[in-house]
Amino acid sequence: VTSLMISGDMPYTQVVEIEKAIEQVNLSNFFNVDVNEVHRAVKKLPWVYSVAVRKQWPNELKIYVVDQKPVAIWNGDFLINHDGFAFQADQRRLFSPLPSFFGPEGSEITALDNYNNLNRLLQFSQLSIDELVLSERFAWQLTLTDGVTLNLGRENRVERIQRFMDVYPRIIENQKAGQQVQYVDLRYDTGLAVGWKAVDPDTENTKNLDKRA
Repeated sequence: VTSLMISGDMPYTQVVEIEKAIEQVNLSNFFNVDVNEVHRAVKKLPWVYSVAVRKQWPNELKIYVVDQKPVAIWNGDFLINHDGFAFQADQRRLFSPLPSFFGPEGSEITALDNYNNLNRLLQFSQLSIDELVLSERFAWQLTLTDGVTLNLGRENRVERIQRFMDVYPRIIENQKAGQQVQYVDLRYDTGLAVGWKAVDPDTENTKNLDKRA
């Protein structure tokens, strides 16, 4: 093999990393090159999602790489791809901030499915999820991009999000000067609880004020 062609959809993996990964593969004899060995070596790279390898007569090896599509940060140290599977890679290569998910091991797909469903609902109110927390008892808590935390509990998540969307505009209208909504607790059959955050513009200290609705 005297020609190496590397291509694909690689926003995160660098060509030099692929070249380094296959340094130990014997490419001296075109007919004896083990494409499976090349595949395994490249697939080990942290950002790689899939690899296709083939030989092109008379002397070329073609490697086509598709990178992971990260959609969220998982438990701080990992990433979740679009299939809901966790992988570990250098987060400094991300192009833009991702939402953060926290949950028990093995709940990645559940977390992603609920994020997608609930986020679609919230987008009707021009809101979106910045952080999703799933407890060991499978209770859900969301933090929105505007800083408001929603406590949803274990059941009726969709109904509780819809209830929040119905009343949130009125909550905003009734907030006092210098106050911001800190959380909305929706773990009730009817009604909800609102926590207010009072900000001191001089010291930037905050104090929590609870109000039940």
